[in-house]
Amino acid sequence: RGGKREGGSHQGNGNGGNFQRADEDSIKRTVYICDVDQQVTEAQLASIFIDSGPIVDCRVCGDPNSVMRFAFIEFDDEESAKNALVKNGTVLGLYPLRVLPSRTAIVPVNLQYLPQSYEEREQCGRTVYIANIDKKVDRNDVRAFFETLCGRVSKLRLLGDYQHATRIAFIEFFKAESAIAALNCSGALLGSLPIRVSPSKTPVRPDPRDGAESNQGKGKNGQAEPEALRDQAQAEAPASSEEAQQQGPVDVEVA
Repeated sequence: RGGKREGGSHQGNGNGGNFQRADEDSIKRTVYICDVDQQVTEAQLASIFIDSGPIVDCRVCGDPNSVMRFAFIEFDDEESAKNALVKNGTVLGLYPLRVLPSRTAIVPVNLQYLPQSYEEREQCGRTVYIANIDKKVDRNDVRAFFETLCGRVSKLRLLGDYQHATRIAFIEFFKAESAIAALNCSGALLGSLPIRVSPSKTPVRPDPRDGAESNQGKGKNGQAEPEALRDQAQAEAPASSEEAQQQGPVDVEVA
């Protein structure tokens, strides 16, 4: 698995070689952290490593086979990444962290889909990102599940990857307390699969089904353009180039 990395197919041309070297440099500056308590936020995790050196990026991800999560932290230099390894065994939340050198780089986030205003940052505080959703579950099932357990849903996007048996979703609640409650649903069965729930890095963009007036990210028929939704989904995951290689492109269907 480690022998095939993003950028490896570009060795024959100059630009590809530059991209590969940049990827390799990023890997040396990145650590992989596992056994991350599902209640731990990216900010809390980063604070543990702040004395190791300047942090460039911190990405926490869910694991469908575990109630715990994993993460990647990229530092400004290789020495800082080496310093971070001494944090192995540090207890954060209920569990000791395992800190290892990473074999992959973090995939850059498209900044266009991150919050652009105070209003959108406030919306993110009421929004969760859900992964590993059973494809047999429809939009109404997802809404009913979270409204019953957490509170009223303001907006919901259910997106599908045609190459895989699971979907992802973005849910914006009317209240921030509902989004916090939704995080406790990570690991719960929805359909036949345990879902993963994380704080969303991106707000749910306007859609005609919500009675919104804005046409941002819409096609001629008023529906959200698949490309816009695909990029928004990629802003959430995957975190590493190895994950991206395994997952492939995110093909979007709107439910």
